[in-house]
Amino acid sequence: MTLRFEQILADGVAQCSYLVGDDGSGSAAVVDPTPDTDAYLRLAERYGLAITHIFETHIHADFLSGARELMSRLGGAPRLCVSVEAGAHYGFDHQPVRDGDRFSLGGMHMVARHTPGHTPEHLAFLLYEGRADQPWGVLTGDSFFVDSVGRPDLLGDEKADELTDALFRTVQDFYMNLPDGVIIYPCHGAGSACGPNIGDRMSSTIGYERTHNKYAAISDPDEFRSALKENAPPVPTHYPRLKKVNAAGPQVQGNLPRAPGMTPDAFADAVGSDGMQLLDVRDMLAFGGGHIAGALNIGARPELSVWAGWLLDPERPICLVLEDDGQLNDILRLLWRTGFTRFGGYLAGGMSAWHEAGLELRHITQLSVHELREKGVLPLDVRKDEEWQQGHVPGAVHIFIGELRDRMQELDRTAPIATYCASGFRASMASSILAANGFESVHNVPGSWKAWQNAGFEAKTPPEE
Repeated sequence: MTLRFEQILADGVAQCSYLVGDDGSGSAAVVDPTPDTDAYLRLAERYGLAITHIFETHIHADFLSGARELMSRLGGAPRLCVSVEAGAHYGFDHQPVRDGDRFSLGGMHMVARHTPGHTPEHLAFLLYEGRADQPWGVLTGDSFFVDSVGRPDLLGDEKADELTDALFRTVQDFYMNLPDGVIIYPCHGAGSACGPNIGDRMSSTIGYERTHNKYAAISDPDEFRSALKENAPPVPTHYPRLKKVNAAGPQVQGNLPRAPGMTPDAFADAVGSDGMQLLDVRDMLAFGGGHIAGALNIGARPELSVWAGWLLDPERPICLVLEDDGQLNDILRLLWRTGFTRFGGYLAGGMSAWHEAGLELRHITQLSVHELREKGVLPLDVRKDEEWQQGHVPGAVHIFIGELRDRMQELDRTAPIATYCASGFRASMASSILAANGFESVHNVPGSWKAWQNAGFEAKTPPEE
């Protein structure tokens, strides 16, 4: 008998799901799957395991649940197990799980524990081997992270205080009472907005967190509440939407969503029709050099999942411009993770086909930090508040990228504006938003704040202003 335990990271959403099982019994469970389920199927096949259970630690807000998708791919055979603590309701068939429920996968045993705070129904799963009376690990979901804890404010201000108190009790009464050697396996790593300042490591131990996790070290509930409010990252706009979708049950796709290839003329007709939205996933320099009017630029990096969630409408079909036609499936996978399943198609042959067809191009000038310093251009900083507080370009205006569409009226549409962020990735998104909304003189700054610092230029911080 060999116990099997695999952590699967979905880059971009920084989400960790798990396959746990025992090749002696041939049974396994998947915990918190994303909708691109091939990774779990391949692992089960590699180890000769049958996936008999699918677990959700809670109703997720930050990514599209893949539990129903995986169950469908397996012919409906596994049990789909979800928490019914705190009166949780679902719009799909499920096996209810409550505090203390025990599940056996051969020599691997999982015990559900109610760990409210991030959400009311949240569960963690203690992991036991054989007949051992102490757990060796715990799947913490979004209640407890490396160097951090789950945020309790995603259900709105009216629930935040109640959930904060519940989270404090979860941390102190449950996690801090586990043995030091228990390994924690969270649902998220660094980069997720489901907790403040989540650490870079993908696992930890209770003993290490007892010593180094500043939230676990807080023994006063009021101090705990203040620390969470002070350090909470912005709430992405797709979180409330995905919370509802995941509770109701995402529609089963059966495979990746489909996006047909289109000729330049057909693509031009599509993007010119009402209801379509245009996403260009090329590098910022390629986008600036020539793009289709109205396009939003989000580069083809794992973070595409999150920023699409922030900036795109899941009810409107997406038309795609790719760097290379061969990356289509990777892009669809990233977009699917945050709930995008409706696509008008993609531009076959990319921008080469577009400009060879003699169709119109738009441009965004790229400014070096040296040009930004010398020209009479308004710097627009689109980073998060904490990044701005740590230093910014003198004379810059600050509007976080996630709020830009709602605050564009604060900017002069006729004045030259240069967008910057940490490296230029978010800045290019911002410049594409401004250009699509009629701003007359938009520039992007590749390298952005990193290049500004490396050039040795002056930085401002709010206390100095």
